[in-house]
Amino acid sequence: QVQLVESGGGLVQAGGSLRLSCAASGSFSSIIAMNWYRQAPGKQREVVARRTDGGGTNYADSVKGRFTISRDNDKNTVYLQMDSLKPEYGGVYYCNAYVRVYSGREINYWGQGTQVTVSS
Repeated sequence: QVQLVESGGGLVQAGGSLRLSCAASGSFSSIIAMNWYRQAPGKQREVVARRTDGGGTNYADSVKGRFTISRDNDKNTVYLQMDSLKPEYGGVYYCNAYVRVYSGREINYWGQGTQVTVSS
């Protein structure tokens, strides 16, 4: 079993910054990718940023130039630096990890989510 624990959410004024963290723990052989998703009220969950084990990244068009995803492989932790925040970036941010367990299976895991609120 793999656990993802997010932290760093909160209330911030428009134009401000937040840094989200997500630490993976448990029993697994490797992490293939770690990603961040956002779910705004009344909307579907959508991908915000992705990072592969090889270091490749991609971002939703709406956050390009404002958000940066990074990963500390030694700590099995992914970060999301969010700058120049806008109210429409608010919502629950979920960490997602695509993990290879020791049996060879590849499994998708989700964190519990962390709330981000951006006031105007």
